[in-house]
Amino acid sequence: MRYSLEHKEDTRRRMLAAVGRGFRKAGFAGIGVDGLAKFADLTSGAFYANFRSKSEAFQAALRAGLADVRTGVESFRAQHGGAWVEAFADFYFEQFVGCDLADGCALPGLSSDVARSDARTRGVFEKEYFAIVDAIAEGLPGKAEARMSRAIVVTALLAGGVTLARAMKDKAARDRVARAVRDAVVELGRG
Repeated sequence: MRYSLEHKEDTRRRMLAAVGRGFRKAGFAGIGVDGLAKFADLTSGAFYANFRSKSEAFQAALRAGLADVRTGVESFRAQHGGAWVEAFADFYFEQFVGCDLADGCALPGLSSDVARSDARTRGVFEKEYFAIVDAIAEGLPGKAEARMSRAIVVTALLAGGVTLARAMKDKAARDRVARAVRDAVVELGRG
């Protein structure tokens, strides 16, 4: 039986989403092809029909996950105008501090694995990361170079703030860290 192109594309989308969840949950070294396929309720053969290797799957998950962040920034800019940074910061910390690791943001969730990876994977990350920086910078006031610098700091605060808040055992401590970093992001957004 031959599958339609639509079925194949749907299977690849599901596999890509599952691969991203698997890598965010367990890390690159913590999950194998069988585990990644299990996240998508598919066989390992279906995995290899979509990706030549675990590294290729990681790069695809990285592209998709970071593109989601960029798209989110662009969407918040379009929906909230000049108040977009505050709205985005509120969403980001509410959404990603308390959720399961598998459902977290790719920026903090995959960055440490990228730092341990090969040059090709770091190149994928760098390209997608600077697309996020550009999207943030476009929505900040001030001169171009200053906006770029602040956008880089915003991404560091988002990723680092979520990582640190998640590491807290106590909910009050977690909320304190998230709130302090959220406030710093909002302040940077004002220029």
